Formats: sequence, C-alpha cells, structure tokens
Amino acid sequence: MSHNTKFMTLTVTNISKTYGTQEVLNKINFSVKQGEIVGVLGPNGAGKSTLFKILTSYLKPTSGSAKIAGIDISENPLAVKKNIGYLPENNPLYLTMYVKEYLEFLADLHKISKQNIATVIAQVGLADEAHKKISELSKGYKQRVGLASALLHDPSVLLLDEPTTGLDPNQLIEIRNLIKEIGKTKTILFSSHILQEVEAICQRVLLINKGALVADINLSELKAASEQQLEVTFDKPISAAVLNTHLHLKNATSINENSWLLTFENETDTGNVLFDFSKKQGYKILQMAQKTDTLESLFKRLTS
Repeated sequence: MSHNTKFMTLTVTNISKTYGTQEVLNKINFSVKQGEIVGVLGPNGAGKSTLFKILTSYLKPTSGSAKIAGIDISENPLAVKKNIGYLPENNPLYLTMYVKEYLEFLADLHKISKQNIATVIAQVGLADEAHKKISELSKGYKQRVGLASALLHDPSVLLLDEPTTGLDPNQLIEIRNLIKEIGKTKTILFSSHILQEVEAICQRVLLINKGALVADINLSELKAASEQQLEVTFDKPISAAVLNTHLHLKNATSINENSWLLTFENETDTGNVLFDFSKKQGYKILQMAQKTDTLESLFKRLTS
C-alpha cells in the first residue's frame, strides 16, 4: 500500500442502542478515512456520547456492528482499545499525580515503552508542565494531559468527546490547532454541540438528532455552495437568456419575472459580479440574499 493511500479506519454499520423502551441510537451508518477529522454534531442528549462509548467497546450495541482498523468492536474489544485513543467529556485525571508520573503509570497499564512519553509530551506541548502536579494545571493544560494519555499508545483512531468545553478563547485556539496537527496522521472523531468549534476543526460533519444520523456534510462543499447561490430581485423583468449570456451560471431558476435564484459556476465574489452586470445592462438590484444552507441553518432545520 502506498504511503498516501487513504483507507477506512472506522466503519459503523447499522448501530442501534436501546435502554428498555428508549431508543438512544437508531441504525447509524458512516465510515471515516485515515487523516480525516470528522465532527459529530447534535443537540445535548442526541446520542453522541453513547456512540463514542460503543466505539470504545465500553458499551455493547443492541444491534449493528463497527470496525476500528478492520477489527470488529464486539468480536475483539481488547484489540479495538489498542487502536483507539479516547478523551471522554469529563477528562478523568489523577489530580494528585505529576504529569510525567501519570503518563508513566498509563504506559505501565498499556504495557508499552516509556520512550513514548517524551514524544507525546512534546507533541501536545507539555514540556514546561511535565514536572507539575496535574491539580496545579489550568483547564487548557489538563486537556493537553488528557490528549497525551489518549495518544500515548499511538492509536490509529482518536475519539474526542467535547474536548473544548470550558476552555477560555486562547486555550480554545491552542487545543484546536493541536487537534488539527494530530489529525494529519490519525483518524479523529470529534463530538460537540458548538457549531463554530466543528467548523474550525473538521472537514466533515455528521449531524445526529434524537439518535438518528440526519446529515453527512462535507464542509468545504457546503461553504462553496453557500458562496455561489444568490436570490436576486431586479427593478424590472429580466429573461434567463440575458442572465445566462452575461453571467457564469450553473443554474437560473425564476421565482417571478423580476426575481431569480442564481447558482454561479465558481465565482468567489458573486455580489460584485452581479452589481457590475446590472449596471452595464441598466437594471437596479432591489434585493439580494445568499440562499444556500449554512451549517447553522442546516442544524436548525434538521434538529428543531
């Protein structure tokens, strides 16, 4: 296999989870490639944490299956755990231990070489804090210790459950950048209910609502589409022929004789292009609005 070949390191097939009569997850399906950072977005109580607990083999699914690095989570949970790094939402740490001491303790638990510790401390930017007690660290540095512990055994997949909760703006930016850097070589599934977080870190978003996967969105495609579709109202009737002759359009849909929904080929500054066109052709623009879904409008529409 060539070095840059991307393969599926995480595949989820029809995963469902019920507690008594309550259905927490309903037939979830998706797969994630190596080097991909995917956000799992949804309101509180949507089922995000339950999904993560199933993927770490901490909970058994009621039905369905999942594979991590080709290993079935139900058939070989121990091998799955060796391939997964997990940062739970509450980031449980032994606060009375020193940073380095804590990571040495984890290396013993994992039965792995302590040589990994120096690498991971450097990777997450903990060098200056390694000799401090965990209780003395700021929230941002405690999150770094959590990330270090998730990375210590060099897993192929990282599951980060709400990793930026409670951080101040500076810590937030640092942890974001750290996750992006780690995501160049690993598969990362990152849960959040904060839209800006997901947009800043992820390339793709899985939107979960009431236990169901309601959308799988490529963020760069969504952004490109939202920049290229405008609803425009002119001061007098205008034909499709005139619009298509003078503008690089993929599509022009008539709303009424004065108003059109225009999808541009690949213009970046669609507003200015339209103003130039209307000036040259003797039209006035009465109204203009971007029409395509943003992540926020999709979230509202699919979770309300």
